[in-house]
Amino acid sequence: MPNATPDRLPLIDLPAVAARLGVTDRFVRRLVAEDRITFYKVGRLLRFDPAEVEAWLDRARRGHRRSA
Repeated sequence: MPNATPDRLPLIDLPAVAARLGVTDRFVRRLVAEDRITFYKVGRLLRFDPAEVEAWLDRARRGHRRSA
C-alpha cells in the first residue's frame, strides 16, 4: 500500500476498526461523528491509523492498571 512505510502500518477501514473494538460499524461511525476517535477522510471513505486506534484504546481505559 502506498501509505505504508517501515515505521507505519497501512491505514485500516471502518469494518476493521469495528472488529478490533468488538463493536458495530454504526458505533464507530458515531465515534467519528462525535469527533471522539482520530480518522482520515479520503473522499467519502473513512480510514484509521492502527497505532492511533490503539492509543485511543489506551486513553479510554478505566480502572486499575497492573504494573509489569
